[in-house]
Amino acid sequence: MRRLLALLLLPLLLAVPALALTERDRALIEATARNDVEAARRLIAEGADVNAQDDKRDSAFLLAGAEGRLEILKLTLAAGADLRSTNRYGGTALIPACHHGHVETVRELLKTAIDVDHVNRLGWTALLEVAILGDGSARYIEIARLLLARGANPNLADRQGVTSLAHARARGHQALAAILAQAGAR
Repeated sequence: MRRLLALLLLPLLLAVPALALTERDRALIEATARNDVEAARRLIAEGADVNAQDDKRDSAFLLAGAEGRLEILKLTLAAGADLRSTNRYGGTALIPACHHGHVETVRELLKTAIDVDHVNRLGWTALLEVAILGDGSARYIEIARLLLARGANPNLADRQGVTSLAHARARGHQALAAILAQAGAR
């Protein structure tokens, strides 16, 4: 009987963070998803929690970073966004912002104390995401420059021991590889 009760309660216990969301918090995440800046501003002013996470582990702050919602990102930062909070992949807001090539979002996040070398569950940093998932275009080059200027370690490797430089070279991203090499990448 205890085992059956435990099996029935386990899904509820795992969903507690999502259940802790208020309607206002959920509305803020939805406003962020559709880039409704005025709704987000109003909801934050009314007390919505910019760090509250839904069942996908998205918060208004994390989603604004990932989707390049710059104005909402600024609102969440001003409202006390937790720079150490992580998404379902274990990444901070900086990592998907870099992955998706959101230059201005990255620039804004780098004005904060966010960990530029945070490693997500895939074993990747923001700089590794630029090299692995970026297309080598000007926006990814700029993001790499920003990360390196902020002190990103160009020699951190993924779980297979492959560095950003090796990934850039393997993908034919010569301009990115040159910037990494100039920054001391091996």
